[in-house]
Amino acid sequence: MSRFLEVLNEHARELAPHEMRDVCRDIRERLDAEEAHLEMSFTYFIEKKAPASESTGLMNYEVTVEACDNGESDFILGVKVPATSLCPCSKEISAYGAHNQRCEIEARVRIRKMLWIEELVAMAESVASAPVYSVLKRPDEKHVTEQAYDNPKFVEDIIRDLAAVLDGDDRIHWYAISSTNFESIHSHNAYAYIEKHCE
Repeated sequence: MSRFLEVLNEHARELAPHEMRDVCRDIRERLDAEEAHLEMSFTYFIEKKAPASESTGLMNYEVTVEACDNGESDFILGVKVPATSLCPCSKEISAYGAHNQRCEIEARVRIRKMLWIEELVAMAESVASAPVYSVLKRPDEKHVTEQAYDNPKFVEDIIRDLAAVLDGDDRIHWYAISSTNFESIHSHNAYAYIEKHCE
């Protein structure tokens, strides 16, 4: 047990996510093990400006990093991103607007090269009807609600669009992505999932 803690203490500094592979390799070598796994979860804060007023606030995102070393290293970066979705069907049939809801987009990716947490969050936010913010003034609320109305998405649209974004990034060679829409007028939620190995 002390050897395990010694490795963690040697790496007791600020770590970039991809450096978790180094920690995992050191654990395997120090313990003379065939394989080592390391998984960490934490809340990550990103300063974000409101779209109209540019008021700033901190947004919190749930992040996971998973590393494995068995002579070869493996690394998965995961984020959970809150966003807004607006129902295309509701927009089409309603005379006075459309129903929208908060959604949670989750993306887990295996990477060949460095991919920052902020980049993966931005990819997920870009495919929603609109992002969410921690600080919004009235002009911002107008902007966000109109942005969502102009960009309606079913839950499966969000995930197909995110898959297209990830397919276009040569740093990513596998992903598992999902979105849960916490429906505002239904008694159930909507869910979509795609997993893919990329060339």
